[in-house]
Amino acid sequence: MGRSKNGAFLFTEVVLVIAALISRLGFVGAATDPNDLQALEVLYGSLNSPSQLSGWKASGGDPCGESWKGVTCQGSAVVSIEIPGLGLNGTMGYMLNGFTSLKELDLSSNEIHDLIPYQLPPNLTSLNLANNNITGSIPYSISLMTSLNYLNFSGNSLAQPIGDMFTNRSDLTTLDLSFNNFSGDLPASLGLLSNLSMLRVQNNQLTGSLNVLVDLPLTDLNVANNRFSGWIPNELISIPKFEYSGNSFSNSPAPPPPPFTPPPPGRPHKRTNHSTPGSHKTPGSDDNHSDHENGNGNGKNGVKAGAIVGIVLGSSAVVLSAIVVIVYCLRRCKKKEFAARTSTGSLPLSTDKEVLDQRAKSTATVVDLKPPPSEKVTIERMQGKNGSLRRSPITATPYTVAVLQTATNSFSQENLVGEGSLGRVYRADFPNGKVLAIKKVDSAALSLQEEDNFLEAISNMSRLRHPNIVPLVGYCAEHGQRLLVYDYIGNGSLHDMLHFADERSQLLTWNARVRVALGTARALEYLHEVCLPSVVHRNFKSANILLDEELNPHLSDCGLAALTPNTERQISSTHVVGSFGYSAPEFALSGVYTVKSDVYSFGVVMLELLTGRKPLDSSRERSEQSLVRWATPQLHDIDALSKMVDPALNGMYPAKSLSRFADIIALCVQPEPEFRPPMSEVVQALVRLVQRASVVIRRYSDESGFAYKTPDHDAASGDPPYY
Repeated sequence: MGRSKNGAFLFTEVVLVIAALISRLGFVGAATDPNDLQALEVLYGSLNSPSQLSGWKASGGDPCGESWKGVTCQGSAVVSIEIPGLGLNGTMGYMLNGFTSLKELDLSSNEIHDLIPYQLPPNLTSLNLANNNITGSIPYSISLMTSLNYLNFSGNSLAQPIGDMFTNRSDLTTLDLSFNNFSGDLPASLGLLSNLSMLRVQNNQLTGSLNVLVDLPLTDLNVANNRFSGWIPNELISIPKFEYSGNSFSNSPAPPPPPFTPPPPGRPHKRTNHSTPGSHKTPGSDDNHSDHENGNGNGKNGVKAGAIVGIVLGSSAVVLSAIVVIVYCLRRCKKKEFAARTSTGSLPLSTDKEVLDQRAKSTATVVDLKPPPSEKVTIERMQGKNGSLRRSPITATPYTVAVLQTATNSFSQENLVGEGSLGRVYRADFPNGKVLAIKKVDSAALSLQEEDNFLEAISNMSRLRHPNIVPLVGYCAEHGQRLLVYDYIGNGSLHDMLHFADERSQLLTWNARVRVALGTARALEYLHEVCLPSVVHRNFKSANILLDEELNPHLSDCGLAALTPNTERQISSTHVVGSFGYSAPEFALSGVYTVKSDVYSFGVVMLELLTGRKPLDSSRERSEQSLVRWATPQLHDIDALSKMVDPALNGMYPAKSLSRFADIIALCVQPEPEFRPPMSEVVQALVRLVQRASVVIRRYSDESGFAYKTPDHDAASGDPPYY
């Protein structure tokens, strides 16, 4: 009997084990990809763990084996997240790029705020973020999403120019950017969207013309309530659904296109038939041109006559050009030297075919690396190192010296607002009320070679677009003058606000300091990891972080490394570099400066925010003169850390947030560059710091980490009382 009981018990145990194994095998088969699971958990936390997302979990769980609201899987991969109209509040987090298999993402009609993450799911075909509270600009990672065919950012508070990021977006069929605050002209790369059928940009502040759209297969176009001007191209009038009211278009007839105009490079030639049924004909359009196309009247004779005239004029132009070239060459070179160079193949002028081929290659290179700019383009032909011509498109506005002199009162002392290694900065007031900042580059700061490359540097700087970077909006390069024109940020620098004892320093609460750190970290992340090739700042310091009226940070001097004087690049003296206070150890030893050197400098600025001290202060006792040397040994000592905090904070900070802030600093200022984190990880750490504090505040479950409560948090920003 006992043996029978034991046998039954053993049998039952075996059955349970087998059942558990079968269950386990089934779970393993349905388990979600770990990267997708982690990305979902981060998204859930960033959205403040809302109850509306039934089935979602902050940790653990199996979205592909369980029923998570709005999540669709194929096998173990998450391929769709559709959670619109649920009243979700929070941000999109920092791990959307972890969804490598995601095809559809719909977060529309919620209350999501903050910026669009720079790293988005790379293989999306549909992205819908419409009707939220999103700010900032369109991230450049959109340009890397080659499968995207539906993009909707409408009904948000996105600003700045749209950006030239549609060069590789041939699959895009629907683009809706309506009801935002976009400004500037339509980007030139819109004209490359060969499958775009719907474009909606109504209710923005866009300017310029619609010419870039004429060759697109649009059936639905809405540009109403912007600041467009000029004529509406005839090609757009025939679009079945076309709204254009609320602009400043000319009422006069549009001028006919010039004869024999070749199609723009990279676009198919499109011939407009104005007599197509259902098309609309604008008053004053070229009736004769329509007759020729329809075979009416003397169309054939007209075409022949036009062709003959064109051939004659073209031949004459070629002959005259050849004569001019020959005369020029004869004046520049002696006859014998000219003949000798020709015989040896070293003639500096290429044949027509070689020049055209080289120009085509240069154009392709520019388009691949950096999208072509919009209507405001200056094409400069410069001699390259190998003697070839290269093209440098500049999106910034060219100014004359006379205009800038007038705006700065002849660069008077009263208009001087700052001075850097390249020259002085002046406030410029223009007649239309616009206020800009003018950096007047000292001629002594540029070597001859660097002066030749000035326009190339301008070209690169003018395409840096980020809400935390001061944009270069114009330039001047005439009469030996080199001037840079920037947006004017009128609230001074972080350096001044931290280190000058006045009432403004009281504005830098702990919340404000964390926001400054996060904003500038995002700016560096953009320069290092979004721009191709990476942009190294080389001069990151608190004096180059400008603050607007809401204390949002704007990093200045981005891209100026190309114009840095040679003498500074060759500095290797420890004494000279150490006096600067921000430079990484490897720069002092070898003169090598990389993105990891910028990370070190960022850590020093975070130390400034934490302690309120200058990076180097000779007025203090010797052991405390170097901020990094004095602070780093104490960053992991909670008692010592509390004594290091800026006295201006009056103890108004959360201890846990302070400790996490110090942990990030310790990583950034490590002496070995390979151990410093990339800026994307720094951004993620700062975002996590904010999110954890938000959860604590919302649940009121951890008051112990707070020294004091403060009533003066920024309610308008939606920030919690403490980070």
